[in-house]
Amino acid sequence: MQNMEKAMYKIVYTGATGEIVEKKSRFIAHVYPISSEEDALQHIERIKKEYWDARHNCFAYVIGPNQELQRFSDDGEPSGTAGKPILEVLLGEDIHNVLVIVTRYFGGTLLGTGGLVRAYSGATKIGLEACVITERCEGKKVSVKTDYNGLGKLHYIVEKMQISILDTIYTDSVEVILIVPVWQERELEKKITEATAGKANLETIDDVQFIKLGKEVKVVS
Repeated sequence: MQNMEKAMYKIVYTGATGEIVEKKSRFIAHVYPISSEEDALQHIERIKKEYWDARHNCFAYVIGPNQELQRFSDDGEPSGTAGKPILEVLLGEDIHNVLVIVTRYFGGTLLGTGGLVRAYSGATKIGLEACVITERCEGKKVSVKTDYNGLGKLHYIVEKMQISILDTIYTDSVEVILIVPVWQERELEKKITEATAGKANLETIDDVQFIKLGKEVKVVS
């Protein structure tokens, strides 16, 4: 399980915004997928310029397969009431490579420590709910060559294991190109070998990172 967790983790594929209002204060959450700290800082700077008239632009971000880089800022709110609650939502949802900036327009009424924590956490959750969230996986691009008698068996195995087919090439034999999560590679090879009595030929073409969007697979850098 530990190896699987390192090889697969949740990410934001498409960012979004979400807003809540608490006692006339507006809390606008901006959610961005990021790949580096530089990405995060550029988004933060842009939001601060765009929402220059807001009272606060608080943020948190996490980067890495193990969420090894974590940063947050209260941007003038009482310590621990803004940036850390945003971060705790991201860690609680186990999302990686993501930045959330929550912009606050003050409504004239103090919310207190507990009210601020609930507001920043709530805005973050609303923002995440509006996003497209998926999983980034380590995988292998695999070629399987078989005769036409073995194709049906191959399709059955692939469907049962929920492995994605990238391409199928028909000649005097059949070549099927698959994207296989690293933790399923050995199991797939064993099942195909047994089902075809060793007649199918499996070859690893490349190591890849991929994400699943519904039934589609997208290879990413």
